[in-house]
Amino acid sequence: MPRRPAADPALRRGKHSAAAKPEHHAVLRRTTLPGGLRVVTEFLPAVRSASVGVWVGVGSRDEGATVAGAAHFLEHLLFKSTPTRTAVEIAQAMDAVGGELNAFTSKEHTCYYAHVLDSDLELAVDLVADVVLNGRCAADDVELERDVVLEEIAMRDDDPEDALGDLFLSALFGDHPVGRPVIGTAQSVSAMTRAQLHSFHVRRYTPERMIVAVAGNVDHDEVVALVRTHFGPHLVRGRQPAAPRKTAGRVNGAPTLALAHRDSEQTHVTLGVRTPGRGWEHRWALAVLNTALGGGLSSRLFQEVRELRGLAYSVFSALDIFADSGALSVYAACQPERFADVMHVISEVLGSVARDGITEAEWRIAKGSLRGGLVLGLEDSSSRMSRIGRSELNYGKHRSIEHTLQQIDGVALDEVNAVARRLLGKPYGAAVVGPYASKRSLPQQLRAMVN
Repeated sequence: MPRRPAADPALRRGKHSAAAKPEHHAVLRRTTLPGGLRVVTEFLPAVRSASVGVWVGVGSRDEGATVAGAAHFLEHLLFKSTPTRTAVEIAQAMDAVGGELNAFTSKEHTCYYAHVLDSDLELAVDLVADVVLNGRCAADDVELERDVVLEEIAMRDDDPEDALGDLFLSALFGDHPVGRPVIGTAQSVSAMTRAQLHSFHVRRYTPERMIVAVAGNVDHDEVVALVRTHFGPHLVRGRQPAAPRKTAGRVNGAPTLALAHRDSEQTHVTLGVRTPGRGWEHRWALAVLNTALGGGLSSRLFQEVRELRGLAYSVFSALDIFADSGALSVYAACQPERFADVMHVISEVLGSVARDGITEAEWRIAKGSLRGGLVLGLEDSSSRMSRIGRSELNYGKHRSIEHTLQQIDGVALDEVNAVARRLLGKPYGAAVVGPYASKRSLPQQLRAMVN
């Protein structure tokens, strides 16, 4: 594969000029409370639901080596009990109104959320706030949930695709924090103490790092009043909202090739390159490139690997974007005897796009796919809540749907192809899960792309 060329003129331009149309169907409002707690709401008059999310700007990349997996462990633990509710009472309160209460942890944030009828908004705010702020981290609960997390790690290891995802990011980023598994390791989870988890909770879960995002048939002033009530003692004056996560500098070291032996019926492979972080001016051109490469049924990889040759059932590309870095990757799963052929085709596709770019037809289809996927994916209050929560956390401001559509419309073909030349010529990292005893037994095309 070609190495990275000098800065491309098309990348230096990167300007977007398409006219935007105003949004008439939703109203977004923002209030900052004492303590730096931000409340962001989006009023959606056409729905009968409300989605409440408390976003905490803390994820797995904020952990030290001795507490790897603490953010995820804590997310589990806080649902076990509060001073006024047991785990059963928390579950019964939500089941009684037909709602959903859950949470997830990522590399850079944790979100606790509820989805309910609009008439049950107060209950949702109460439950989510109680869990996030008052989860007890009781010693008995720590031991009980430790076993649950260890079972989750074992389940991840038994699923080749899940295991591959963590293995790939480790191969691509090495010792960089985003290369560590969100879930931690069996060793770190087994050794973690109640005191460490409680300290992580008290030190990290502070109002200036939190955002309460609510979307649906809701009134902003009512939401703010509910948040004041349920966050009351934590709203201490004198603190400002935490700024969006800053970049942490260059990722050191070269990507590598990782192999996990499994006596499986299929070979699973992910390979990819590092990208700049979410603040990169060409991120929308990167999104178009990803979509054209492997984002849909008409994408280059899907057509070449599956439709024209029938080499694999599953093949696609994906983006993982963080504050200071990211990954553009390709995944495929196939029978071991077809692995060399699959890698030959993938190598040819990536080399062709790096050299010649995508076509005008691919560019147009990819932009249309991004536009449609964005709008159709925001048809419910949960997705709207997620969008405004992430936007506030990652950028400190809201970016309207129309603004995003404008950015996609403004991506030029030469900008996409300049991004392809720059990124697809970089060193590749890769991970393989399958019936292979050593890296020497892997296809030569794969080993050549990494070395």
